[in-house]
Amino acid sequence: MLMIKNLMTFIILLAAVAQPAVAGKRKGQTDREYWCSLAYKMARPVLEKMADGRLQADMQVEVSPTWDGRDRRVTYMECFGRLMAGIAPWLALPDDGTAEGAGRRQLREWALASYRNAVDPQSPDYLLWRNEGQTLVDAAYVAESFVRAYDALWMPLDSVTKARYIDEFTRLRRVDPPYTNWFLFSSVIESFLAKAGAPFDMFRVNTAIRKTEEWYVGDGWYADGPEFAFDYYSSYVFHPMYLETLRNMIDSKRGSRIDYPKYYDRELRRAQKYAIVLERFISPEGTFPVFGRSVPYRMAAMQPLALLARMERLPRELTPAQVRCALTAVMRRMFDRHENFNEGGYLTIGFCGSQPGIADWYTNNGSLYMASLAFMPLGLPADNAFWSSPAEEWTQKKAWGGEPFPKDHVWKDEIRTKDKY
Repeated sequence: MLMIKNLMTFIILLAAVAQPAVAGKRKGQTDREYWCSLAYKMARPVLEKMADGRLQADMQVEVSPTWDGRDRRVTYMECFGRLMAGIAPWLALPDDGTAEGAGRRQLREWALASYRNAVDPQSPDYLLWRNEGQTLVDAAYVAESFVRAYDALWMPLDSVTKARYIDEFTRLRRVDPPYTNWFLFSSVIESFLAKAGAPFDMFRVNTAIRKTEEWYVGDGWYADGPEFAFDYYSSYVFHPMYLETLRNMIDSKRGSRIDYPKYYDRELRRAQKYAIVLERFISPEGTFPVFGRSVPYRMAAMQPLALLARMERLPRELTPAQVRCALTAVMRRMFDRHENFNEGGYLTIGFCGSQPGIADWYTNNGSLYMASLAFMPLGLPADNAFWSSPAEEWTQKKAWGGEPFPKDHVWKDEIRTKDKY
């Protein structure tokens, strides 16, 4: 009975997020309450439907005006995998008697049922595992969700479901990845298999590591392949998936000629410098620059900042409170308007509202659930300093307000690596 009461309280909080934009902070609502309500609003339509095997029947699919003609059913795996990669840390928190806890528990129950349906050939929501190269991308986000909440989302699955995931992940070796960030999709999947104690392909892991190192251009930035493009793919893919590939291999205790701990420590430093850049991109008004491809991924541009906050590994130049306040300002500027969601509650193609003209040829509204990647700090408990510290201004707000702020400077790799044999 208490859980039902708390869930109703949480739904009332959710309704506050659905209201039109209001200047400033809503009276009595904490930053965490706002984040939780927005995360629940984004996740509920997807997970409630998929848990019941109705996502593919009911989701209102939107594709790019320049869609390349691939099977539209890729939408459902994109939607589910990317959403889960973002909210997994939150769902991993232990149950409690709060309104947030009731909503979180409900989402976790729906998520576990959705995971089972995703690989059950008899389910109407069995995903498109065995067609299209795109499946490799979004299977990596599914694997990433297991990595980010291993004990809460992977371990509770029954043995049949686990075996089905291992089989589907293994079959994805059929995909020959383009010479770009796609190498890391393979490495995340294979390194997850290693972490889970399943057979894995060391070559796919180590090749991705070597190529990522070749593509590092300095001061926190990666090129998406041999040629540099000024976009947010260092956010969308490189830093998070490289860190997690290396962490998985360390956790797996599988040896190789690559010194995974040293590579991890170096990549963590690069990610920290990049996080400094991202925080400085956030204007006093809560906006950030729009450039490059895949901009409808919205808040995913801030993923490394969110990931390091959740890991409690922010660089010393950034306090948890200033990062929380900066990200909250962006969320409010972006999502405090109705046009981000359609009548069914699913995300619409756009950056800040419905803007289908900015879609790329591969964009559908399942792709957009990468926006959830900014929610990772919800995996920190409410009494963590990220949430409990008093509000602080972020760098651009200090700079443009005439207040002291720290200088920025180039960071160079200080850790050198070589093959162990």
